Amino acid sequence: MHIREIPWLEPVDAADRLKPLGGLSFLDSAMRHDQLGRYSYVAADPFGTLAVRDGVASWNNQPLDIGPLEALSRYLELYRLEDRADLPPFHGGAIGYFSYEFGRLLEDLPEPLKQSQGDVPDAIWSFYDVVLAFDHLRQQVWLVSSGLPELAGEKRAVRAGERARMALSALESPPPTQSSLRPRIARKVWQSNFEREAYMQAVAKVVEYILDGDIFQANIAQRFIADLPENYPVWSFYKALRQRNAATFAAYIEHDDLVIASSSPERFLSVRGRDVQTRPIKGTVPRSADPDIDQRNAETLLASEKDRAENLMIVDLMRNDLSRVCNPHSVLTPVLCGLESYASVHHLVSVVTGRLAEERSLPDLIRAAFPGGSITGAPKLRAMEIITEIEKVARGIYCGSIGFFGFNGHMDTNIAIRTVLFQGGKAVFQAGGGITALSDPAAEYQETLDKAVRIFDVFDMAGDVGS
Repeated sequence: MHIREIPWLEPVDAADRLKPLGGLSFLDSAMRHDQLGRYSYVAADPFGTLAVRDGVASWNNQPLDIGPLEALSRYLELYRLEDRADLPPFHGGAIGYFSYEFGRLLEDLPEPLKQSQGDVPDAIWSFYDVVLAFDHLRQQVWLVSSGLPELAGEKRAVRAGERARMALSALESPPPTQSSLRPRIARKVWQSNFEREAYMQAVAKVVEYILDGDIFQANIAQRFIADLPENYPVWSFYKALRQRNAATFAAYIEHDDLVIASSSPERFLSVRGRDVQTRPIKGTVPRSADPDIDQRNAETLLASEKDRAENLMIVDLMRNDLSRVCNPHSVLTPVLCGLESYASVHHLVSVVTGRLAEERSLPDLIRAAFPGGSITGAPKLRAMEIITEIEKVARGIYCGSIGFFGFNGHMDTNIAIRTVLFQGGKAVFQAGGGITALSDPAAEYQETLDKAVRIFDVFDMAGDVGS
């Protein structure tokens, strides 16, 4: 394996230079944090792609005779690398996503009346042999080239060197010249699958289900969609989004004509060695430019009976999910309803940890816990049935998961909220909230807009493509 520390540059600048290679993946800790936002990763030009469409897995466009998670296990094991504790956790492996609909491959669930906008595969995982790994805390960056998919020693060493030189050449080149403007897409252009009254009626319907004893809560979202101007500069949009709505688990993923721009604040699952962590978010209030009002909003959230109850229910769900694949008595809750603050909102966040059993794999963990309970509800399966009934439209990327599976056995993934899908000349994103027996329909509708406001703002800003 070829490993080289190179002079510090910002991850977004590195992504600018590697983007022309194609297949760019950028796992972006745009909001710096000593733990949650410590690392970023940039990779391009993957040597292989595992895609899942209609439940069928394919490797480099060739259908496989095994299930999607079995296929993921096969290729992660085939290309397994020794972990390097002196490097950031990810130094080669798969970067990509599971869509929300991937959950229908794991459980018997009804199909939505309408599919998501465009041709959105159930999952795409691109396998990278060259990765730039950034440690923001130490201000260090490494170029790691594994030489995969070559497995033989000499051939692999030669490829590792060649691919490292290719990446260095791209990094030393000036960024592509871009001079056109990013046009505005005004708020009034966006169409939702819910008008205000219809969303409030949906909330009331979920409350009925709760009072009837069907569920304890369910997460209901509205979807926004808009036509894009021709040749809309999506990369420029993402660079503006990461400045306007910086998040610890942001991501930019390119695959053919599908592009994902995510500014998610929520971790779904991470694994370091055998240590598992999930960080469900439940409870949201808007930020204020007035420090006194902002502080009062945060204190109100911390004292909210409704939000704390919602968070505790999801903690119980996630503890149950992790217990299916973790060692007995290893599942703990070190943080319960802690406050985290982001650009436009405050959140209540809990932390659940566990120790993955030796006989269990990373795909086993996905099978046990996907999709995340914070964006479904409890009990999970019945909540997902109700979500399908009420939303009617497939969620696609929204509330799925984006992140990495390392060849060294590490993993980190987000919950794909605050996430925009670009495809077929359209942009799509969703915003939702958890509904409980204490929910006020008008307040729940406003919460979806509070969560969406920064995305709307970025689309409504004109700007230079290079900004």
